[in-house]
Amino acid sequence: MPKLIVTTRDGATSEIETEDGLTVMEAIRDNGFDELLALCGGCCSCATCHVHVDPAFADRLPHMSEDEDDLLESSDHRAPTSRLSCQLSFTPDLDGLMVTIAPED
Repeated sequence: MPKLIVTTRDGATSEIETEDGLTVMEAIRDNGFDELLALCGGCCSCATCHVHVDPAFADRLPHMSEDEDDLLESSDHRAPTSRLSCQLSFTPDLDGLMVTIAPED
C-alpha cells in the first residue's frame, strides 16, 4: 500500500498506509489525527485541512484551483507549499508524500 508521512503540529512524525482514491485529508483523518479538523468534510470551503507539503513533491501535485487559493489566502500560516489536503487525491505517484499539518488559524 502507498505510504503517507504526516508530521503533527508538535513535530511528531508518523507513516501511514493509504488507499488510492482517498484524498490526503481522508487518509489523515481516518488514521486518527484529530488536529486536522476538516470541518467541511472535503468540500473546499473551510481550510481546516491545511497542510504544508514537502517541496520535493510539489511538481507531482495537481494545480491549485482558484477556490483553494482563495481559502489559503485567509490563513496566517500560508507557505509556498501550502495546500488543502482535501484537494489532493492520493495516487501511486504520491507514495511517500510528506506533509505537515499547518498551525490552526
